[in-house]
Amino acid sequence: MTDNNLPDMVDIVFDLDGGTIPADYRFALWAALLRLVPRFAEEKRVGVLPLRSTVNSQGMLLAKRAKLAIRMPTTFAESVASSLAGQQLDIAGSSMRVGAAKTRTIQPYPTIHAQLVTGSSDEVLFVEDIGKQMAELGVTGKLICGKRLSVSSGQRDIHGYSLVLHDLKPEASIQLQYAGLGDDRQFGCGIFVPYKVITGLSED
Repeated sequence: MTDNNLPDMVDIVFDLDGGTIPADYRFALWAALLRLVPRFAEEKRVGVLPLRSTVNSQGMLLAKRAKLAIRMPTTFAESVASSLAGQQLDIAGSSMRVGAAKTRTIQPYPTIHAQLVTGSSDEVLFVEDIGKQMAELGVTGKLICGKRLSVSSGQRDIHGYSLVLHDLKPEASIQLQYAGLGDDRQFGCGIFVPYKVITGLSED
């Protein structure tokens, strides 16, 4: 266990077989996972990493080697893996089959990024809030705020920015990957993964 009483976390990565899914799949995917693993509703630290896909005329086309990666406390990772492997997910009318699961340990990379971190629409306020959240975790590092992004289900909108954190000490990198930043981890927000190249972003 890390400092700040964060539980040890791990990524459980499943093979995924499917075609086109809705562009706003995040909400339907979480609902489908809850049907199979009701315990997820009680675990605030569970996060579903964004799926690798490309936009087409019908929605989002899954990559050939797309994976379903779920970050969760290690204490119940094994039971989740057995519950989901081999299941069929109904994503708002689109079907995805969940294959075999593998465990991926979280490594202390000095540069990590999240596709979308929720927060204020004002970039200055967003950066200030990120600084406060990092201070609460007891970590320091530099950040690069990227594009303003949003996802919508038709009933709910989520807004934020892409975010790169760099020059992190090993302990800070692990803390941030375990805890995440912002809200809505279940919809793929605020989940950090290793990032090797920093391009196309403006530094604050």
